[in-house]
Amino acid sequence: MKLDVAYRGKNFIDGNWVQPSSQRTADLIDPSDESVCGVAAVGTVDDIKHAVQAARTAFPAWSATSSEDRARLFERAIAILSVRNEEIAHAISREMGAPLPFAKDMQAMCGVWHMGVALELLRTYKFSEDLGTTRIVKEPIGVCALVTPWNWPLNQLVCKVAPALAAGCTVVVKPAQITPLSAMIFAEVLSDAGFPPGVFNLVLGEGAVLGEALASHPDVDMVSFTGSTRAGVSIAVAAAPTVKRVSQELGGKSANIILDDSAFAEGVASGTANCFSNSGQTCIAPTRMLVPKSRMAEAVEIARKVADDTRVGHPSEPSTVIGPVASKRQFETIQRYIKRGIEEGATLVAGGPGRPDGMQKGYYVRPTVFADVSNQMTIAREEIFGPVLSIIGYDDEDHAVEVANDSPFGLSGYVSSSDVNAARRIALRLRTGMVHLNGAFVDFNAPFGGYKTSGNGREWGRYGFEEFLETKAIMGFNQ
Repeated sequence: MKLDVAYRGKNFIDGNWVQPSSQRTADLIDPSDESVCGVAAVGTVDDIKHAVQAARTAFPAWSATSSEDRARLFERAIAILSVRNEEIAHAISREMGAPLPFAKDMQAMCGVWHMGVALELLRTYKFSEDLGTTRIVKEPIGVCALVTPWNWPLNQLVCKVAPALAAGCTVVVKPAQITPLSAMIFAEVLSDAGFPPGVFNLVLGEGAVLGEALASHPDVDMVSFTGSTRAGVSIAVAAAPTVKRVSQELGGKSANIILDDSAFAEGVASGTANCFSNSGQTCIAPTRMLVPKSRMAEAVEIARKVADDTRVGHPSEPSTVIGPVASKRQFETIQRYIKRGIEEGATLVAGGPGRPDGMQKGYYVRPTVFADVSNQMTIAREEIFGPVLSIIGYDDEDHAVEVANDSPFGLSGYVSSSDVNAARRIALRLRTGMVHLNGAFVDFNAPFGGYKTSGNGREWGRYGFEEFLETKAIMGFNQ
């Protein structure tokens, strides 16, 4: 599959592909074989200023367009995205290692799904309502800086861009430096759909430099950031002097409580597989599995079998279940965590350090399971972002909830039980922004976000859409 867009080495600003002011580019590395798969721009603060100015200039006209006009553009964009689905899937697979079927059916399709949610909101959302003699009006917040991660590159980009543009905002997007290919194709999609120049701008480069420049820029009205908690704190600090809105989706260390009932075996098996999905590079992955202490041995054997049966391979091979992790840096980080788990006394059940047998190149990680994990161990406290599962024993339901909530994170949680009422009861006690009962899939209309150091604000659906709106009260409007 040709990926001509990979070789541009340019930013997309004010409707055009332009050279970065520094003339610098960076090689893009295919994590499956460590080869160069493309070249991307390395933008500068000057490029950020150019993009913000384009977005600021475009904002008055774009914010004044009708919902109907925006909806027509969204319809065209969705049609183009659907046609280019396979191309986008290949780009995602090349840039971050997702197996091709997963990249096509999930990673790439997320763009279509989020655009579809935003389109439906454009058709149904009430931008004004009357309270007696006062009219309440919802208006676009302005120029939005959107900083996105590498693990779900198109999903995380479009879940921000779609509601922002639908709300009438203009945007400057800074995708992860190692996964810009799908973002570049998406820029082409919006341009081909007819979105006006300056409404969508894309600047590629280093997050530490460009993220801070966007967050501190006085003409940026809002920052929406997804990434690590550490980076999120830096973004918030940079944004504070200009008192702009900051919405953040940060780290997670989700607990998966498996209750002692007839659904136990299935809950352990599906929970383990879910932890490994996307090579463990999902912020809501159920990486802490909580099981009754009396059934620890049974859980260990089930999880071991799932890990042993999880085929790690090249993204293009049909039998591959998980591909490589996205980068050398991520591979090395995961290796350090696995070694730390062994050093701290957790029982290594499956996997372990190093690449799977027979793999000499590529950032492939062995699906790893630790048992007898204390919730105070590093592998239970910190986000590993790899296919590493920690199994923790609990005494009773109250103890399980206590352990689940004993975390600096609060993004998501999971409960597995044949008794749906018991699962619901526990879900209401978890201090997390989301809870999945019995393997329930994510809901693209439901709010996505977390408590504590997992962030603030919400994405997806109506709740994510309203993050990009200001509320105005006009008293005496209806006299």
